[in-house]
Amino acid sequence: MSRLVVVSNRVAPATKTEAGNQGGLAVAVLEALRHQGGVWFGWSGQISEEEANSAQVFDVGKITYATVNLSQQDYDEYYTGFANSVLWPLFHYRLDLTDFSRRDMVGYYRVNVTFASKLAALLKDDDLIWVHDYHFIPMAECLRQAGCKQRVGFFLHIPWPQIQVLLALPNHEGLVRALCSYDLLGFQTESDLRAFHEYITHEVGGEVGPDGVVKAFGRTLRAETFPIGIDTEAVRDFAAGADDSPQIDRLRQSVRDRKLVIGVDRLDYSKGLVQRMEAFEHLMRVHPSERGKVVLLQIAPPSRTDVKEYQEIRQQLESTAGHINAAFAEFDWTPIRYLNRGFRRKTLAGFLRLSHVGLVTPLRDGMNLVAKEYVAAQSPQDPGVLVLSRFAGAAREMDAALIVNPYDVEGVGETLEVALRMPLEERKERWQVLYDHIARNDVVAWLKNYLSALAASRDQSGD
Repeated sequence: MSRLVVVSNRVAPATKTEAGNQGGLAVAVLEALRHQGGVWFGWSGQISEEEANSAQVFDVGKITYATVNLSQQDYDEYYTGFANSVLWPLFHYRLDLTDFSRRDMVGYYRVNVTFASKLAALLKDDDLIWVHDYHFIPMAECLRQAGCKQRVGFFLHIPWPQIQVLLALPNHEGLVRALCSYDLLGFQTESDLRAFHEYITHEVGGEVGPDGVVKAFGRTLRAETFPIGIDTEAVRDFAAGADDSPQIDRLRQSVRDRKLVIGVDRLDYSKGLVQRMEAFEHLMRVHPSERGKVVLLQIAPPSRTDVKEYQEIRQQLESTAGHINAAFAEFDWTPIRYLNRGFRRKTLAGFLRLSHVGLVTPLRDGMNLVAKEYVAAQSPQDPGVLVLSRFAGAAREMDAALIVNPYDVEGVGETLEVALRMPLEERKERWQVLYDHIARNDVVAWLKNYLSALAASRDQSGD
């Protein structure tokens, strides 16, 4: 059996794998490697001016961790610069926030070349290499140039933009050319895949076959959808096991007989957090009978704190929450509890289980695993209601949720009222449909489906 080698920007430290500030990618990769075993290669999270000749390697259980440090220049240009000030906003349709510079683009490619050279030294001939996300789009091209012949797959966790959005990127053709060095491309949704196909056929004159085969730039590869799942049973067990924990008991006592609405997101402008709070404000203003009876708990651990836009969204959220609380709070009730910190996964699962409504309303999201975790955490006897943005990839699979347009603040507020008043039988019916789906399509199914497709792929490019 071939060894699995996973490449992602950040390698989650083995001692912190239960922390609640890990993103969906890190959690999914960790769960996949726990099932499969293999190597996890990426950035250590450390900035150091002393360049090591090779990756730092250590084993924890079935997983071999291999990490590389970044210099300050690399961090500024590759990570903060091109990856998170160009690709992230552009792929989330925020052209107004993109800050392109050729210096950062060069730094992005330089880091990919450096990481590829250090990864190549660790590889075995029959390894299956699985590269994750926008940080390492050129990785396969760099590995090919280093002489690596292994099968290499890529999975994009975030949305792939429509062609007119992608064309705004000055080096769009070079980026897509690099993508075509992979043997298998995985996208979250059919709309992402269609957007990629449109670029291939309309912009570079490539071909897309009915069987998922793509021919472009002298390469033949496959491109398919592989909607990512969660470890459904683990989240379910976490939630049930946390029910009598001290933190859950404290939350239960503080909420008392009020209904709890919960949001759990990284602090990011793509998550629609300001609009979410404004929707809750609409609920308070238009439905005064809900005042004093509902609490919104918004958990938003900080991320990318040295990026200006993330500093601004934090200030905006704090201001919005303060404004709403000042307008509606009573001496014994505060409508919004805004927590700018992370929690352990077991605690978060318990919070999700205790809540009456899960409010998952990103403006754009590749999948959004919190939506699936919310469903997995619910009690079958008294499940909560999932309110889900139509612009989350999860909405394509989870249409038994209440689907909303996050830009329609008033509409989300009215849907919240529907969710809060939904009768138990309807809640059970909707939850059962959702749970059956995420149980069938969990992280193990995602892993098997992708790796089976990668193992079956063949490089037909002839180079």
